[in-house]
Amino acid sequence: MNNIIRRFKVAAAVALTAFTATGFAQADAWPSRAITIIGGFPGGAGTDIYARKLGDLLTKSLNVSIVVDSKTGAGGNIGSDFVARSAPDGYTYLLGTAGTHAINAALYSKLSFDVERDFTRIALLGDVPNVLLINPKKHPDIKTCADLLAAVRAKPGTFNYSSTGNGASTHLSAAQFANAAKIDIVHVPYRGQGPAMSALLAGDVDLFLNQSAPAIASVKGGRTIALAVTSAQRLAALPDVPTVAEACKLPGFESSTWYGLFGPAKLPTDVANKMSDAVLKIVTTPEFKSWLIDTQGITPAVDPSPAAFARVHQADIKKWAEIVKASGAKVD
Repeated sequence: MNNIIRRFKVAAAVALTAFTATGFAQADAWPSRAITIIGGFPGGAGTDIYARKLGDLLTKSLNVSIVVDSKTGAGGNIGSDFVARSAPDGYTYLLGTAGTHAINAALYSKLSFDVERDFTRIALLGDVPNVLLINPKKHPDIKTCADLLAAVRAKPGTFNYSSTGNGASTHLSAAQFANAAKIDIVHVPYRGQGPAMSALLAGDVDLFLNQSAPAIASVKGGRTIALAVTSAQRLAALPDVPTVAEACKLPGFESSTWYGLFGPAKLPTDVANKMSDAVLKIVTTPEFKSWLIDTQGITPAVDPSPAAFARVHQADIKKWAEIVKASGAKVD
């Protein structure tokens, strides 16, 4: 009997050791299958461009496929909700923005998720300004921001502007601009970057403060003229375009948002750290920074770490709440 009990204990110990080893092996094996990065905005948006570039590089470094999937609607809330409800297994992330995770908290009377509690911050991906665009075919006489302001002030309430949606950064940036310049312009919201840009190119609206990446493409393609950028400094990608502070004689004016990578809440610490390390190794390289600065008009984060991201995120929730309140924008 003692021999039987002894053999049973030995077998149990071996089984437990094997089980434990397998468990550690499975944890260490992350990632073992495709990872999905969700975007809350349509293809062609700045977030989509960034997610695809980052995804291509992560595919090489993590040796698994990175799938970029857009789940659009409600100012990015559809995509955010999807990730907030996803299993915290390390295979679903969100390329979020100050819009989805700061502005929307103040803009929407009720969200299905908490912008802080329901997510794990992975990396801060960069600061994103807007570019003040006009259609040169519709307004051939407007060459500068001074020209635009003179035209608007001569006919208050007759000029309008497109945005990528009510409360989006393209809306609030324009609202900030109108408030600072003391001008009366009419907001016309569209569903996404594509329709908002199409409205400008078709002459349906007079101006558009678009995010830097798609704006730069339209300017370099000759379809639009950039009158100013909303950043504190000129963009390397548009070196001849002055800042709003310079061109519009609005000292101190600045309006920019950020991109950031989030996972769902309760993501295992080791997985979150591995994903963060993989992303930081990419976004801190000189090559990636040059891509951001020279082609996207995005300023790389000084400190992209999760800890720094948390500080920026929490401060922006308060900042944008004040801006949203001042703009009067609200979505039920």
